[in-house]
Amino acid sequence: MKIYQIDPARDMRWAKFVGTHPKASVFHTFGWLKALQLTYGYQPVVFTTSSPADELSNGLAFCRVNSWLTGNRLVSLPFSDHCEPLFDVVENANFLIGALHDSMEAMGCKYVEIRSVEVDFRLLEEGRRLTPVATHFFHSLDLRPDLDELFLTLDRDSVQRRIQRAQRASLIEKCGNSNDLLRDFYRLFALTRRRHQLPPAPYAWFLNLRDSQGEGLEIRLAYKDGAPIAAVLTLRFREVAYYKYGCSDARFNKFGAMPWLLWHAVSAAKLNGARHFDLGRTEADNAGLLTFKNHWVRSPKQLVHWGFYEGPSSLHSADNWRLKMAKRVFSHLPIPLLTATGKLLYRHFG
Repeated sequence: MKIYQIDPARDMRWAKFVGTHPKASVFHTFGWLKALQLTYGYQPVVFTTSSPADELSNGLAFCRVNSWLTGNRLVSLPFSDHCEPLFDVVENANFLIGALHDSMEAMGCKYVEIRSVEVDFRLLEEGRRLTPVATHFFHSLDLRPDLDELFLTLDRDSVQRRIQRAQRASLIEKCGNSNDLLRDFYRLFALTRRRHQLPPAPYAWFLNLRDSQGEGLEIRLAYKDGAPIAAVLTLRFREVAYYKYGCSDARFNKFGAMPWLLWHAVSAAKLNGARHFDLGRTEADNAGLLTFKNHWVRSPKQLVHWGFYEGPSSLHSADNWRLKMAKRVFSHLPIPLLTATGKLLYRHFG
């Protein structure tokens, strides 16, 4: 058996494979990989046991992240909530994992990271070389029940009543992916990131994502008396809708705009044929976001980041003092300076 590297942006077999594989997600698609490459300069690569003459039967998708700040690495995939290894035969999975481990030095990688909801690599022979380096929660809402039944499964006080409150508040909703909506979304996004003591992703990321996803990307904005107060950005791939970003102006939280928008996104996804609504990953120490999502999905799954490491990873150290100091600075920066910081640094943390 041999291992092959393919460029998913050039090899047409990848799009066909992703379009039919049951574990594929929006994060495997050419559009998502293209946006990562255009914005951050990451080079996508897929490792497979399928020869160039054969149809693809498996694949591990990565981006090469080359950084003087955080080290050179392979990540599957940067800024993606999850990215399942696409394989159906255990022997192929074992071979790919073993080959990656043995090739780290030759590839100049400080570490390799895989983000999986479905696979426990400790159950694979070669997967035992992988170490769990971070554990998150993953929420997915089943859209197969009818909408009335779905609504009743949501937390009564924190979701149902807040949606009803928003309906009484005379909020205006606008949907689409126009430049005007994207600009209003980004202003709210930058405000929210500063509240969380972090710089925002660069504006170019959202432009590239919008252009690569087309109608598969939708922004929903809530306005109160003409002012944007909350927004959600969703993606769509096959029968799954993805809640990727949410943001708000905290001064208007009393109106319940966020659950109101999210419920509208869930309803639209259901009516358009989606069977699942992916609420994404949540860090275990992000109590506020975890509580919010638990009000929508009571029993989240675990999402584990697995890796081969040539030493400790500063990206997964909650006690990293440099990060703590930086967050204090970020929380006090003016929005223009904070966004400039994100444009400069964000690519190092994929």
